[in-house]
Amino acid sequence: MDEKQPPSSMKVLIIRLSSIGDIVLTTPVIRAVKEQLPQAELHFLVKKSMKEVLAYNPHIDHLHLYDSEHKDELVRELMSENFDTIVDLQNNHRSRQLCRRLHITPLHLKKLDFKKWMCVRLKLNFLPDTHIVSRYFDAARMLGVYNDHKGLEFHIPESGIFDEDDFPMVFEDGFVAVVMAGAHATKRIPVDKVIEIGRILHKPVMLLGGEDVKKAAEEVVDDLGDRAYNGCGIYTLYQTASILQQADCVITGDTGLMHIAAAFQKPIAVLWGNTIPEFGMYPYMPGMRTLYRNFEVYPLRCRPCSKLGHKKCPRKHFKCMQKISSIEVAEWVNKF
Repeated sequence: MDEKQPPSSMKVLIIRLSSIGDIVLTTPVIRAVKEQLPQAELHFLVKKSMKEVLAYNPHIDHLHLYDSEHKDELVRELMSENFDTIVDLQNNHRSRQLCRRLHITPLHLKKLDFKKWMCVRLKLNFLPDTHIVSRYFDAARMLGVYNDHKGLEFHIPESGIFDEDDFPMVFEDGFVAVVMAGAHATKRIPVDKVIEIGRILHKPVMLLGGEDVKKAAEEVVDDLGDRAYNGCGIYTLYQTASILQQADCVITGDTGLMHIAAAFQKPIAVLWGNTIPEFGMYPYMPGMRTLYRNFEVYPLRCRPCSKLGHKKCPRKHFKCMQKISSIEVAEWVNKF
């Protein structure tokens, strides 16, 4: 029997609280709900600190902000909306608690925690060969929406566009964006690796990240001179995204900025540290497989050592990053 199709006039709440990359990866579902159910009223719940990621998404009718200090107020706000359906793409204790308090059984993302645990601890890989975007659509299947394979979205307000006139003169013929950032140290590209790659690149590099990697980026600038510019800790998320959009190519670890670059369909060289592409979080660019390349040390018995990351390499050698060929990365990037 065919599944009953939901009415087009309905109020839908999507939940994905964090983080930057995970939220960007929900944008195909957001677009599908709004375009394929045009009468649906679409709400989204995200952490207050992540507001900028979706603040200018035109498909969202109302953005609700999660603040752990004001949960009761949030629950009252959400209850007043009388949602027909909740799509929980977070599916953790916070999102489940909220759904219980709203007395709505959500459509939810099926987690792969046990399979990831087996992969990390026992090195047994039973993970499905699917991107997390496809798994997000599986969660929303009962809404009757389908993947249009148009990729990710990231919307920058006009005020957040980085003016190309503000770039250093050496960047006037193009540049490579190198992401120094990473929520965990074992996802970040080491300074000496960035320097090795930068010496071989044909174009100068713009180093991107937060205040926490500013000193590391300065070491790169000290070595590469005017072929590198330290943009870490200087730009807003929107300005950083705008710089990624204008880059000729992007070099990054497994980071949220990787997914923003994928939203702009930029060529991306991904250096994988303690995580692996098989977790389903590699660049999502349907039909454009040649636009990105995964660089990883394989096989390496200690990898993956975590589904998230560590403050430092547990084995103290960081071979997963250090043994990636700087020459191979630079030569692939130089093609663009």
